[in-house]
Amino acid sequence: MKDDLMPSIQKIENNRPHVLGHKQFQSYSVLLPLIKINDDIHIIFEKRAEHLRRQPGEICFPGGRIEKGQEDSQTAAIRETTEELLINKENIRLIGPLDFFVSSSDTIIYPFVGWIEKEFAKISPNPEEVGEIFAVPISFLLKKKPKIHEIQYKIEPEDNFPYHLIPDGKNYNWRPRSMKEYFYCYEDKVIWGMTARILNEFLENIE
Repeated sequence: MKDDLMPSIQKIENNRPHVLGHKQFQSYSVLLPLIKINDDIHIIFEKRAEHLRRQPGEICFPGGRIEKGQEDSQTAAIRETTEELLINKENIRLIGPLDFFVSSSDTIIYPFVGWIEKEFAKISPNPEEVGEIFAVPISFLLKKKPKIHEIQYKIEPEDNFPYHLIPDGKNYNWRPRSMKEYFYCYEDKVIWGMTARILNEFLENIE
C-alpha cells in the first residue's frame, strides 16, 4: 500500500455514519404537530389540496424537501410548517426528532415532533398546498389500534441483467421483500402511507 493513501484512509477515524448512498438520495423533513384543544392534546393533520400533482387529497403532516447546502432537517421541518399552516416560527416549539425513514424510492424522511402554540381555530392553511386541516385527539389514536396490511415487492431485474456474474444465474434465490402499511381511520378521514408510519412510531414512543 502506498503511504500517500494513508491520510485519506485515516479520515475514516472521524467519519460520522450515514445511510449508505445518502448523497444520492432526496431528503425530506416533516413535523408531527401537537396542539392543545380544550385541555386535550391533539395532532394536526393536513389534507393535501386537490389540484396538486403529487398525492392530491391525501392526508399528511406538514413537510417537504430539504434545501441541500442551505438548511438542516430540523430547519426544513419548521420552514415547511410555517409555509403550509401560514404561522410564524415563534408559534412552533420543537420537541425533538423521531427515527428517520429510508424508502425504496431512494428517499430519506426526517420526522420531528413539535408544539403549535396557536389556537387551532385561528390557523388558516395555505390553499395552494393544503385543502383542509383537522385535529385528532391522541387519546383516540392510542385506544384505536391501526389496521395493518402487508405489501409484497416483486423483484424484476432488467432485461440485460448480468445473471452470469451471480451464483445460480437466473435461478438465484432472491430474498423476499415486504412492507407493512398502517391504516388509521378517524371519522371520514383515512391516515395511511408514510404519515401513518410516522404516526405509529410516535404513538409507540409515548405508550
